[in-house]
Amino acid sequence: MNENLEKEYLLSSRKRRIAAFLIDHFTFTFLIVGIVFLSLGTNFMDETNFSNLISKMLPAMLIGFLIYFAKDSIKGISPGKWVMGIMVRNENNPNEVPSIGKLFVRNLFLIIWPIEFIVLASSQEKKRLGDKTAKAIVVKNPNKPTKLPRILVLAGIGITFFAFIFLFAGSAMKNSDAYKVAISEIEKNEEIISEIGGIKDYGMMPTGSVNISNGYGEAQLSIKVIGNEKDLNVWAYLTKEPNGEWKLIELNK
Repeated sequence: MNENLEKEYLLSSRKRRIAAFLIDHFTFTFLIVGIVFLSLGTNFMDETNFSNLISKMLPAMLIGFLIYFAKDSIKGISPGKWVMGIMVRNENNPNEVPSIGKLFVRNLFLIIWPIEFIVLASSQEKKRLGDKTAKAIVVKNPNKPTKLPRILVLAGIGITFFAFIFLFAGSAMKNSDAYKVAISEIEKNEEIISEIGGIKDYGMMPTGSVNISNGYGEAQLSIKVIGNEKDLNVWAYLTKEPNGEWKLIELNK
């Protein structure tokens, strides 16, 4: 790389690169988890055949990992690099972005990320193995956006992640057979109905857990029952035998 290009494009610091990696890792892990959850559907809690779950998860995970390794394909800038104001460029001509193939191969080395971190930390050229293989460098983006939109995007990614997990988990819980049995038993319970003046609705997000292993199931659910006169939190404990239905064992308020 000649001196003129070095003056025009400054190499990114290691701190920026590591921060960009962590942002990318979080972002694309969220994306992969989201793809997997969507492929499983909200009724995955009732699936007793583990091989069926695996057959749904593997294609979704494959798609997710392909996207992860191709994260720099758009102008050599991944979400993390955009936030940190850096980009990947051809080491021989920083005005050019490496080919998509080279960018993909470069990111494959992240599979051995501990080694990559060590190499990056010890390299005077600030290169990891993936950079050397793809003949790429990571430089500061002279046209990076202002700090505010980058901060907002980073915050938005975090909020979206937690909102998705929260809403999907709640939706999956409400679609489970254990929850449906618990609701059915609550609606048969005259003591609860009398205390709250009749059932009007249920809370948006039940809490607790539903576990199934080798056909045996155990569920502990906390359900908010919205009544005409007052609301009541009801705790339900249910179990399930292989090839059997969920049975209510205990119902407390």
